[in-house]
Amino acid sequence: MKHWILTIIMLVAPMLRGADWPIFRGNRGLTGVAAGAVPDKPELLWKFNAKKPVRASVVVGDGRVYFGADDGKFYALNLADGKKLWEFDAKEPIEAPALFLDGRVFFGNSFGMFFALNAKTGKEIWKFETGDQITGGPNWTKSPDGKQTYIIIGSHDFFLYCLNAKTGKKIWAYESENYVNGSPALSNGRTMFGGCDAMLHIIDIAKGKRDKSIDAQSHIIGSIAAEDGRAFVGHHDCAFLCIDLKSEKVVWQYKDRLFPYSSSPALTKDRVLFGGEDKRLHCVRRDNGKVVWTFSTRGQVNSSPVVCGGKVIVGSNDGRLYIVRLKDGKLLSSFETEDSITASPAVVDGKIIIGSEDGTLYCLGAKKK
Repeated sequence: MKHWILTIIMLVAPMLRGADWPIFRGNRGLTGVAAGAVPDKPELLWKFNAKKPVRASVVVGDGRVYFGADDGKFYALNLADGKKLWEFDAKEPIEAPALFLDGRVFFGNSFGMFFALNAKTGKEIWKFETGDQITGGPNWTKSPDGKQTYIIIGSHDFFLYCLNAKTGKKIWAYESENYVNGSPALSNGRTMFGGCDAMLHIIDIAKGKRDKSIDAQSHIIGSIAAEDGRAFVGHHDCAFLCIDLKSEKVVWQYKDRLFPYSSSPALTKDRVLFGGEDKRLHCVRRDNGKVVWTFSTRGQVNSSPVVCGGKVIVGSNDGRLYIVRLKDGKLLSSFETEDSITASPAVVDGKIIIGSEDGTLYCLGAKKK
């Protein structure tokens, strides 16, 4: 009987932990959609003082929150109460989001160093040096034979790197014509990124060679979202694009005011949501790019929105975190910090975790009665 009880506990325990947010934008396609629901008016559950600006978006795995800050420290906190479990000194500011995978956490800093740490202890396992700063987060995939795990990361040295997750050994390096700012997306066995060379690069992971290179019309600051054979991305020349990866053509283009788009989009089955430097959150139709609604803030929206349970969560340079209704863009609530929010939210088990340039990481949700 005891064995049966133990077996049940072992099976149920992972489910009790709830979903993780192990990667920037929540999944390898970077689509920015979270499971579950969040309250209309979440309350502050806890906050953690990192002392320096928190521009990096957090990731969450196995009940822990992982993120870096401008002081060069990388932190692991308890999701339940925000208590610090460990910190790692990466020496230089950390702007890029991390990746939680197989008991390890991976991230890069502004000096171009890329680290793999033991997620439980914070002990360094390996590090890899690129030629310039890392501002985007890593992604991952399996090797063609399925025996190894690859980590894929871009750098301002113009290269996209594929590394062995276990050892940090370089598998291949793909050179673009300019900075690689965002996180690479994974879709249909390909990895892809938008560069400051104004191109959407699609890379064959097995060979580390370019499969396609599509003209995106202007340099790309943020990360793309990829799903169902299409890529969605905004660029510096004040337009947001939907690109068909097979035909290599722009399906539609959204242009409104003359402001760049550096926010990464969230994708639902019929809508695309993204922030703009015009101080607004935009919601357009996924099939044709026609505007559904816009929501105005008091600062640039460089934070990337997350959709959860019929709500959209996004930060603004006005220092507020906004929750609006997906259906019509109606404001449900806002939470004010003391400085700009350029990081993107992570949403796990009804909790919203986001950093501010006021040096604080905030966790919002429903308080237990």
